[in-house]
Amino acid sequence: MTIIYAIIIFCILIFLHEAGHLMAAKSVGIRVNEFALGMGPKICSFRKGETKYSLRAIPIGGYCAMEGEDESSEDPKAFHNKPLLAKAFVLVAGSFMNLLAAVLILAVVVFSYGMPTTEIAAVGEGSPAEIAGMQAGDKILSIDGQPIRKWEEIAAAIQEAGRDGAQDARITVVRDGAELELESGFYAGDDEVLRIGVTPAVKKSLSNAGSSLTLGATATWNMGAAMLGAIGQIITGGASVKDLTGPVGIVKIVGDVSKNGAVQLAQLTALISLNLGLVNLLPFPALDGGRFIFLFVRKLTGRALTDEMEGKVHFVGLLLLFALMIFVTFQDITRFIL
Repeated sequence: MTIIYAIIIFCILIFLHEAGHLMAAKSVGIRVNEFALGMGPKICSFRKGETKYSLRAIPIGGYCAMEGEDESSEDPKAFHNKPLLAKAFVLVAGSFMNLLAAVLILAVVVFSYGMPTTEIAAVGEGSPAEIAGMQAGDKILSIDGQPIRKWEEIAAAIQEAGRDGAQDARITVVRDGAELELESGFYAGDDEVLRIGVTPAVKKSLSNAGSSLTLGATATWNMGAAMLGAIGQIITGGASVKDLTGPVGIVKIVGDVSKNGAVQLAQLTALISLNLGLVNLLPFPALDGGRFIFLFVRKLTGRALTDEMEGKVHFVGLLLLFALMIFVTFQDITRFIL
C-alpha cells in the first residue's frame, strides 16, 4: 500500500502543477500540443481541440508541451510569440497551484482538528483561574471590559493587563445562562507568557473555515521559509546534498507517516506539494524558475539569444537534474534499503 499511496500523491500533485500551466496557457491563447500525466510509453490518449491528453506508463512526472516553448515557431499562438507578462504568468502558474494545494490541505487539517473557542474545557488545579472560581463549561465574554470573540484574544488581553502592572484581571463569564464577574490573577510560564491556567474547548464549525484557511496559509508560509533556508544552506555549503531525499526516500517516509493516519498523511502531502512548487521556482535551467529568468535575459539581449540556444541550455540543465536525481536515488537505496 505504501507504493500505491506514494504514486497517488505524486500523480495528484504533478497533475495539479501541469494543470496550472495548461489553464494559464490556454487563458492567454498559447497552443498546448500535449498534456501528459506520467512519463515514458503512452498507455492511452485522446484529443480535444488542439491538445492531445495522454496517460503514460511511468507514474512519476508529467508535462504540458506548449508550441514554441523550446524551439522556433511561426505560429502566432506559440509560447515565445506571446507578451512577456503572459509567458511569466504561464511559468509561475504550475507552482502557484502547488502552493495553493498546500494551503488548502493544511486548512482542511486545521479544520479537522477543530478550533479553540472561548468556552473553557478544563481549569488547571491550583491555577489562578481555579482560585478565582472558574469552572469547565464557563464561556469567557470579556476581560477588563474588553469583549472576547475568539480564544486568541484571551491571551492578548491577559498580556495587556500584565503590561499595565495589574496583579489580576476582571473576567466576565457566562455560566448556566447567567453572567458572572470574577477576578483572576495570572502567572508567567517558562516562556514568560502570562496565563490564568485554563484550556479551551475545541469545536468544529463552518464558521471557522476562514480561520482555518488563515492558519493553513500561515503554516505554508512557515514551512516554505524553512525549506528556502535549507536550500540556502546547501548552496552556501552549510548543508550537503547528502541530506537530500529523492523518490525512494519519499516512498519510505509516506509509508511511515501513513501508519499514523490520514491527517498526518495529508500534512505530508502538503509538504511535498509545497516542495514541488518551490523547487520548480528555483532559477535553474529546465525548471520554471530558470525559464522565468530567461524571459528577462532575452528581453534585454533581444535576438542575441535564440530559441534554439535557450532550448540547449535547458536541455543541459535537464541532464544535470537527471544526474542529481540518480545520485539521490542511489543514496536513498543505500540508506533505506541496503
